[in-house]
Parts: sequence; structure tokens; C-alpha cells
Amino acid sequence: MNQMDDNQTGRNQIIWILFIILLALTASVVIIVAAYFASQARVSFYPFVPRSVRINAADIELFYIARTLLSTLNMALILVLIINYVGIYLKTRSQFTIGLVLFAMFFFVKEVAWSPFIVSWAGFGAFGLGPFAFLPDMFELVALSILLYLSIKY
Repeated sequence: MNQMDDNQTGRNQIIWILFIILLALTASVVIIVAAYFASQARVSFYPFVPRSVRINAADIELFYIARTLLSTLNMALILVLIINYVGIYLKTRSQFTIGLVLFAMFFFVKEVAWSPFIVSWAGFGAFGLGPFAFLPDMFELVALSILLYLSIKY
């Protein structure tokens, strides 16, 4: 029984280390994006005056680099969740856990299919989305982090 507790403790430590690394990388992305927006802020901005539309190639590159980073982090987090759920299933043999494993696997397939690497490899690309290119991935990262936290805690 003591060896089983040691294995569980080691597994929890590895998961927490991965979780902290993912959070640090996400915080880095948020800081970089916030610094960029702060440097681009206008002195006078009136919300009801239409802004001129200009496409800056550097903006597109920054947003898609952030999206690529967040997408990669999400894939890594989903893989950690799958491993964790499989471990829980092997202990409990619960049908609910099989559902979680399948959910995470399909979520991983979705993340790979929507990855900027795959999208650009297929010859497609979004244009002019600005920060909306990576905001869904950022919210997904938060949701996956909550799932990981709950799956480790309980």
C-alpha cells in the first residue's frame, strides 16, 4: 500500500509541475499581448467614431503566433488529461471515466484539426481576425486547466 501511495504522490507532483509550466507559458503570452496592445494604444479614442481599417502584417503575425502557442499548450494539456483519466479509469473502472477519456480524445482531435500548423499546411488561413484569432484558445486553456485541477484534486 505504501508503494501505491508513493506512485500516486509522484504522479501528482509531475502533473502539478506540468500544470505550473503551462500556466507560466500562458502568463507569458498574456503579458506579451498586453504589452503589445499598450504600445499600440491611441491617446484619444472615441467609441462612436469609426476607426480606420488598416491591416498590419505584424499584428497578424503576433496574433497567430499567440494562437499557435495556445493551441500547442491546449494539445499538451489535453494529453495530460487523457493520461490522468486513463489512470483514474484503471483504478475505478467507472463508465463515467470512459466518457471523459472519449471526450478528451475527441477534443484532442478537434484541437489537432484546428491547429494553425494543420490549417496552414492545408493551404487555408484566417485573415484580419486580430485578437479573435486566439481568444477562443485562451478560454479553452482556462477551461482545460480547471478540468485538470478538478481531476487531480478529486
